Amino acid sequence: MPQDRPLLGIMLMLGFCVLAPLGDAVAKVLGQTVPLGQLLFVRFGVQALILVPFILATGRPWRMQGRLLRLTILRTVLHIIGIAAMFSALRFLPLADAVAIAFVMPFIMLLLGRLVLHEEVGMRRVAACGVGFLGTLLVIQPSFAEVGLPALLPLVVAVVFSLFMLITRQIAKETDPISLQAVSGTMATVALIPLFVIGHPMGWGELQLIATGPQTSALLLFIGVLGTLAHLLMTWSLRYAPSATLAPMQYLEIPIATFIGWLMFSDLPNGLAAVGICITIASGLYIVLRERAMSRIAPQVP
Repeated sequence: MPQDRPLLGIMLMLGFCVLAPLGDAVAKVLGQTVPLGQLLFVRFGVQALILVPFILATGRPWRMQGRLLRLTILRTVLHIIGIAAMFSALRFLPLADAVAIAFVMPFIMLLLGRLVLHEEVGMRRVAACGVGFLGTLLVIQPSFAEVGLPALLPLVVAVVFSLFMLITRQIAKETDPISLQAVSGTMATVALIPLFVIGHPMGWGELQLIATGPQTSALLLFIGVLGTLAHLLMTWSLRYAPSATLAPMQYLEIPIATFIGWLMFSDLPNGLAAVGICITIASGLYIVLRERAMSRIAPQVP
């Protein structure tokens, strides 16, 4: 078990908070010309190409069966759906708005923890969930007025990734995290192939494979590398610092996404969305701090 090194863990999480929205920004650029299926195929294919040789070279355990295999398959399906919804949302929404709306995920996870895992959740945290969701609605409202239903896609991302994290919690202690990412990337890549076999001859636009020039091809590979590296940084950060220390850091992803969106697309949230983002961040941080306080009190309860 690695010794706690909080500063290293925080720096690794900061790296995740930079790389994740940067990958989303590149996906937003490519999403205007590259079919969604091709984006997903390259995203997961690169993940498999990077990690499978690594786990084979290092002898990490990767074989799965029974319950673990079934949960990993379900986790992979959710991963595909979640990333597909996010890439689709980025075609319509500013980067900061899409990321901020998706940050309703911690509230959904808290409620799922209570309903599914029967975890104890106090009324203060439930109230914070309600306030945070209100903040999310303020972010959605201007986008919904402009683009309609696609503004709700980040909510789909939040729900799907909440279930994704719920399953990850269930299997985290039974798997090596890097092997899990390698197996998941391979499963996703293989699962997408039949969709192209069906969709391509039928002319389904999002399941076409198109020829790309050198610059577009490089950006496609870049998405895969960024996505893989971002998740590895998050995994490694948890090896060196407790989740209670790192959880508040994740909210840095929203202002970083805002800066990247402004830099690359000249997009900034309007006044109402900015207020909603601040409410969402404040509610999320309250829940994180409340969880930390409760975890300190819990051992003292007989």
